[in-house]
Amino acid sequence: MSAADTTTPAKVPPPRPAPPPPSAPRRPRAKAGSAGAGTPWLLLAPCLLILVLVMGYPLVRLVTLSFQKFGQSQLWGFQPAESVGFDNFTNVLGDSEFWSVVVRTIVFAASCVIFTMVLGMLIALLLQRVSGWVKTLINIALVASWGMPIIVATTVFKWLFDADYGILNAVLSRLPGVDMIGHNWFASGPQGLAVIMLLVIWGAVPFVVITLSAGLTQVPKELEEAARLDGAGAWGVFRYVTLPILKPIIVMLTTLSVIWDMGVFPQVFVMRNGHPEAEFQLLTTYSYDRAFVVNDYGQGSAIALITVLLLLGVVAVYMRQMLKIGEVE
Repeated sequence: MSAADTTTPAKVPPPRPAPPPPSAPRRPRAKAGSAGAGTPWLLLAPCLLILVLVMGYPLVRLVTLSFQKFGQSQLWGFQPAESVGFDNFTNVLGDSEFWSVVVRTIVFAASCVIFTMVLGMLIALLLQRVSGWVKTLINIALVASWGMPIIVATTVFKWLFDADYGILNAVLSRLPGVDMIGHNWFASGPQGLAVIMLLVIWGAVPFVVITLSAGLTQVPKELEEAARLDGAGAWGVFRYVTLPILKPIIVMLTTLSVIWDMGVFPQVFVMRNGHPEAEFQLLTTYSYDRAFVVNDYGQGSAIALITVLLLLGVVAVYMRQMLKIGEVE
């Protein structure tokens, strides 16, 4: 055995690992959602700006006039406008005629909304069961009637219900035992308002039908088939499947219809030749008469402002319902 065989080899220490490269300084992270928080307001800014420019001054002027005594003398500059506080509102709210107009307007608007929504829903459901070309023709007719100017539609209805030359009286008189020749539909308030109501419904139904038809396309067919397999009939499927899915659209359409029907003006004004009688007065025409016929712009502005507050109440109810729907979803 040689000396080389008996010598213990020296241990070599393991190599040290290289130090990690210096890390880059951390940047402060932005909070989640803070960058996009202002995006909705940025997108809404043009619309809000237009609303302020178009409606800002008239609304401020309306509020100002409602607290002033403002008539023809003030209009022509012979006398300065005089502040009267809440006198205009006190006189309006203490007038029994005003409350009659309020009740008439609410009944008129509620009737229009109910008939519009029911008829619109029925037509939208029927459109789901007809062939393609029939649906196309009906949609064309709906869009044509919806796009017709209000003045033109009102003129057509005046001719249809005219006492002397109205085609409706002539058609009804052909029925056995019916004599409607010379019948004046506007001799009484209820009949005349019913005719105006038909005009409003005729112009509002197309929008409701088109919107509900679009909503019905989003109802899953699987849910309807499952409900039928569970024994639900047509009404059960509609009540427990279709109606809950369409609820947001129905709430939106109902709210818009209430706002539009509470603000009906040209239909009544033109149908009554610019001079609606007392039994045909709604809040819009009543405010117009007080301002431009009686020349009491202060009281007319007060009535218009009360109408705006009533409509804001409707909008508040709508927003509350939509928030509830959002929480459930």
